[in-house]
Amino acid sequence: MGATKTDLFTKKQNELANMAKAIGHPARIAILQQLIKTNACICGDLVEELGLAQPTISQHLKELKNAGIIQGTIEGTSVCYCINPKVWKQYQHFFSDFFIEVKDNGNGGCC
Repeated sequence: MGATKTDLFTKKQNELANMAKAIGHPARIAILQQLIKTNACICGDLVEELGLAQPTISQHLKELKNAGIIQGTIEGTSVCYCINPKVWKQYQHFFSDFFIEVKDNGNGGCC
């Protein structure tokens, strides 16, 4: 779908799609899981933990940061990352609302 078609959809639909795209790679999921597990800012441990090359991790961190899911602070020559709690709550809320929209009609679904 071209970028010009996004105006056919609601703001919420576009935001949900952008959120899904931001976390739509297994490396990004692994990075987020590591940040959540550590429950602190991580400065350089991701290469060791995930086994990916530094440039690859940097690219995924950039995507997550651009989406606002993580935030970074500069400490010396490195950047430390952690979950952005405000945006994380927003993701939780949006996806929760999205999944709640499907209601079980008692017969196990329509198919």
